[in-house]
Amino acid sequence: MRIGELAARTGVGERSLRYYEEQGLLVCDRTPGGHRDYTERAVDRVIRIQELYAAGLHSAKIRRILPCMRDADGGPNVRATPALVAELKTERDRIDRLIADLLRSREVLDEVIDTAAGRTTAGPTAVAAS
Repeated sequence: MRIGELAARTGVGERSLRYYEEQGLLVCDRTPGGHRDYTERAVDRVIRIQELYAAGLHSAKIRRILPCMRDADGGPNVRATPALVAELKTERDRIDRLIADLLRSREVLDEVIDTAAGRTTAGPTAVAAS
Protein backbone atom coordinates (compact mmCIF):
# COMPACT_ATOMS: atom_id res chain seq x y z
CA MET A 1 0.00 0.00 0.00
CA ARG A 2 1.13 3.54 -0.60
CA ILE A 3 1.93 6.00 2.16
CA GLY A 4 -1.39 7.84 1.79
CA GLU A 5 -3.38 4.67 2.37
CA LEU A 6 -1.27 3.75 5.41
CA ALA A 7 -1.81 7.24 6.78
CA ALA A 8 -5.56 6.98 6.24
CA ARG A 9 -5.81 3.52 7.82
CA THR A 10 -3.79 4.43 10.91
CA GLY A 11 -4.72 8.08 11.41
CA VAL A 12 -1.02 8.99 11.35
CA GLY A 13 0.19 11.70 9.01
CA GLU A 14 2.46 10.99 6.09
CA ARG A 15 5.14 13.21 7.60
CA SER A 16 5.15 11.08 10.77
CA LEU A 17 5.35 7.89 8.72
CA ARG A 18 8.38 9.25 6.90
CA TYR A 19 9.92 10.14 10.27
CA TYR A 20 9.30 6.60 11.54
CA GLU A 21 11.11 5.30 8.49
CA GLU A 22 14.05 7.69 9.04
CA GLN A 23 14.30 6.52 12.64
CA GLY A 24 14.35 2.86 11.64
CA LEU A 25 10.96 2.15 13.19
CA LEU A 26 9.13 1.35 9.96
CA VAL A 27 10.38 -0.24 6.76
CA CYS A 28 8.97 -0.31 3.28
CA ASP A 29 9.87 -1.41 -0.19
CA ARG A 30 10.03 0.96 -3.12
CA THR A 31 8.17 0.66 -6.38
CA PRO A 32 10.15 0.95 -9.64
CA GLY A 33 8.98 4.58 -9.69
CA GLY A 34 10.46 5.17 -6.22
CA HIS A 35 7.17 5.31 -4.28
CA ARG A 36 6.97 3.77 -0.82
CA ASP A 37 5.17 0.43 -0.77
CA TYR A 38 4.12 -0.85 2.66
CA THR A 39 2.94 -4.35 3.53
CA GLU A 40 -0.30 -5.02 5.36
CA ARG A 41 1.72 -5.60 8.55
CA ALA A 42 2.75 -1.93 8.53
CA VAL A 43 -0.70 -1.00 9.87
CA ASP A 44 -0.12 -2.95 13.10
CA ARG A 45 3.46 -1.66 13.32
CA VAL A 46 2.35 1.98 13.10
CA ILE A 47 -0.33 1.42 15.74
CA ARG A 48 2.28 -0.16 18.01
CA ILE A 49 4.67 2.76 17.45
CA GLN A 50 1.91 5.22 18.35
CA GLU A 51 1.15 3.32 21.56
CA LEU A 52 4.81 3.38 22.59
CA TYR A 53 5.09 7.11 21.89
CA ALA A 54 1.92 7.67 23.93
CA ALA A 55 3.58 5.79 26.80
CA GLY A 56 6.30 8.45 26.78
CA LEU A 57 9.06 6.47 25.08
CA HIS A 58 11.41 8.16 22.63
CA SER A 59 12.28 6.87 19.16
CA ALA A 60 15.65 5.35 20.13
CA LYS A 61 14.05 3.26 22.85
CA ILE A 62 11.14 2.31 20.59
CA ARG A 63 13.65 1.17 17.96
CA ARG A 64 15.17 -1.19 20.55
CA ILE A 65 11.81 -2.47 21.77
CA LEU A 66 9.99 -3.07 18.47
CA PRO A 67 11.98 -6.14 17.38
CA CYS A 68 10.99 -7.78 20.66
CA MET A 69 7.25 -7.25 20.18
CA ARG A 70 4.65 -8.88 18.00
CA ASP A 71 2.91 -6.17 16.00
CA ALA A 72 -0.56 -7.69 15.94
CA ASP A 73 -1.00 -7.94 19.71
CA GLY A 74 2.00 -6.13 21.18
CA GLY A 75 3.07 -9.20 23.11
CA PRO A 76 6.68 -10.24 23.49
CA ASN A 77 8.36 -12.52 21.03
CA VAL A 78 11.36 -14.77 21.52
CA ARG A 79 13.77 -11.83 21.07
CA ALA A 80 12.70 -10.14 24.32
CA THR A 81 15.75 -10.27 26.58
CA PRO A 82 15.97 -10.01 30.36
CA ALA A 83 17.84 -6.71 29.93
CA LEU A 84 14.99 -5.31 27.85
CA VAL A 85 12.47 -6.48 30.44
CA ALA A 86 14.44 -4.65 33.13
CA GLU A 87 14.56 -1.52 30.99
CA LEU A 88 10.82 -1.69 30.39
CA LYS A 89 10.19 -2.06 34.11
CA THR A 90 12.21 1.10 34.66
CA GLU A 91 10.02 2.88 32.09
CA ARG A 92 6.88 1.58 33.81
CA ASP A 93 8.17 2.88 37.17
CA ARG A 94 8.79 6.28 35.57
CA ILE A 95 5.23 6.34 34.23
CA ASP A 96 3.89 5.31 37.66
CA ARG A 97 5.73 8.27 39.24
CA LEU A 98 4.25 10.62 36.64
CA ILE A 99 0.76 9.27 37.35
CA ALA A 100 1.25 9.77 41.10
CA ASP A 101 2.43 13.35 40.50
CA LEU A 102 -0.58 14.06 38.30
CA LEU A 103 -2.96 12.65 40.91
CA ARG A 104 -1.43 14.90 43.58
CA SER A 105 -1.76 17.89 41.27
CA ARG A 106 -5.39 17.06 40.62
CA GLU A 107 -6.10 16.84 44.36
CA VAL A 108 -4.60 20.29 44.91
CA LEU A 109 -6.58 21.65 41.97
CA ASP A 110 -9.78 20.13 43.38
CA GLU A 111 -9.13 21.90 46.69
CA VAL A 112 -8.57 25.21 44.91
CA ILE A 113 -11.77 24.73 42.91
CA ASP A 114 -13.73 23.91 46.05
CA THR A 115 -12.33 26.97 47.84
CA ALA A 116 -13.01 29.24 44.88
CA ALA A 117 -16.57 27.90 44.68
CA GLY A 118 -17.13 28.67 48.37
CA ARG A 119 -17.03 25.07 49.52
CA THR A 120 -14.66 23.93 52.22
CA THR A 121 -12.80 20.65 52.27
CA ALA A 122 -11.92 18.61 55.32
CA GLY A 123 -8.56 17.64 53.88
CA PRO A 124 -5.20 18.28 55.57
CA THR A 125 -4.08 20.84 53.00
CA ALA A 126 -5.31 24.39 53.47
CA VAL A 127 -5.05 26.94 50.72
CA ALA A 128 -3.39 30.09 52.06
CA ALA A 129 -4.41 33.48 50.81
CA SER A 130 -1.63 35.51 49.26
